[in-house]
Amino acid sequence: MMKLAVIVTAAGASTRYQAAGGVRSKLDEDMGGKPVLQRVVETFTKFDDDDVLVGPIIVAGPHDKAEFDEFSERHADRLALLGAKLVQGGKTHRWESVAAALAAVPSQCTHVAVHDGARPCVSYALLGRVCRAARQFGAVIPGLTCADTIKRTRETSHKFDGGSDAAAAILGEAPIAKQVVRAVGETISRDGVVLVQTPQVFEVAVLRGAYEKYVATPEAKRPKVTDDASVVELAGGEVIVVEGEARNIKITTPEDVAVARAIMGFKEAEGRAVHKRF
Repeated sequence: MMKLAVIVTAAGASTRYQAAGGVRSKLDEDMGGKPVLQRVVETFTKFDDDDVLVGPIIVAGPHDKAEFDEFSERHADRLALLGAKLVQGGKTHRWESVAAALAAVPSQCTHVAVHDGARPCVSYALLGRVCRAARQFGAVIPGLTCADTIKRTRETSHKFDGGSDAAAAILGEAPIAKQVVRAVGETISRDGVVLVQTPQVFEVAVLRGAYEKYVATPEAKRPKVTDDASVVELAGGEVIVVEGEARNIKITTPEDVAVARAIMGFKEAEGRAVHKRF
């Protein structure tokens, strides 16, 4: 029996989301009458597999005390009803949030899943697939085969006047003249390339051991990581990839919210902000 702890990363400030026009945290957006974050946690509480016992669920929120208190005010009550525990996340990096949550994982858990708080569309089928693989391997991630051409770009000194600021404002777009102009630096082979998703599932001992090595590395020599599989890779661990899902999108821009609602069969929100509805 797999005893699975779940870490949900929710410490981000939604900077890119709000820069793209979002008016609140993406985790607070309405998804069928409930916040995105609640939908994510609910998915794990409703996951039914005879070989997987889910619990606890640990949500890593903001690091700053005032921000964490405000985050708790919005989410703590409803998440507590689902059996989830809130902890303060990292100050700067995602890995700091996971490390903080990992410290709260009980010793009796055999595996831990790390999932983005902004991925509400993950299916039970994908959860089952990742967990089945994780019972055989120590580290498993879902990934989508990349079908698009991949190019690495470089910034240029060029300026592109794509229209007036007034026209851009009418269209609800950022002024093109203020956008970074990039050029192609190289075309990268897509052979073997996958687009990585979450949940990423690890044996607890594997992830803890990898994090201990990573944290012990002097900061100046510590490579930048953007997911937990990278931490395991740096520690010399083998990470197995299983097929992900195109529907398992991560909400990054306001347009992604509309896509996520369509995937999950929900309508656009009306009335009060979702975290204020009781």
